[in-house]
Amino acid sequence: MVYESTISFTLDTICPWTYLGLRRLQAALSQFRNSNPSAPITYTVKYLPYQLYPDASKEGEDKYEWYKKSRYGDSEEKMKMYIGLMTAYGMSCGIDFKFGGTVANTLDAHRVIQHYQEEKGPEVADKLVFSLYSQYFENEKHPSSLDTLLTATTVAGIPGADAKAFIDDEYEGLQDVKMLIREQTGNGVDSVPHIVIEGKRRDITLTGAKEVAEYVKALERVMKESS
Repeated sequence: MVYESTISFTLDTICPWTYLGLRRLQAALSQFRNSNPSAPITYTVKYLPYQLYPDASKEGEDKYEWYKKSRYGDSEEKMKMYIGLMTAYGMSCGIDFKFGGTVANTLDAHRVIQHYQEEKGPEVADKLVFSLYSQYFENEKHPSSLDTLLTATTVAGIPGADAKAFIDDEYEGLQDVKMLIREQTGNGVDSVPHIVIEGKRRDITLTGAKEVAEYVKALERVMKESS
């Protein structure tokens, strides 16, 4: 009998480390499936919401200046070091990080992810999440504007009228998302990515953006312990 494992991936769509972690996890899943074509286990990624900056406004502020002031003491030198580091990390897994644009509240982005993940399943959720990441980090788009969210839903194959109606109703799904965020906090999550790979005998928790090889090792361990 095949064991169906859920990988709970807690993220915020304005966190570059979650984008790196997700790209590396997807690469690890691809390697695992290629190396274990008859594995008695399947893995499905389920996204869970977290807000690193819940007090951010919907309108937002300049991303570059915000990072420089809030994270690097308004130091241009430290900001340049950060850009160099993230650029190199991004290139290693196909991400073209850019550092302009707007940082803003992500609650509406989480509403969209959770609603359509529940309604349409993991493949649609994957497309939504990767589109939101790409728009924000590689194309300097607002993280949760109507245009950004509609672009993501279009990429995911969701009819425009349906998507716009959901997005425009800012209260639909809102309490569910807030409850999930509170649950994550209650579970001890205080940074992202936070990844839990469900196993038959035990779960494996990985915090931070790990290397591909470490994710592969965890996937193989869960397979062995679940057979």
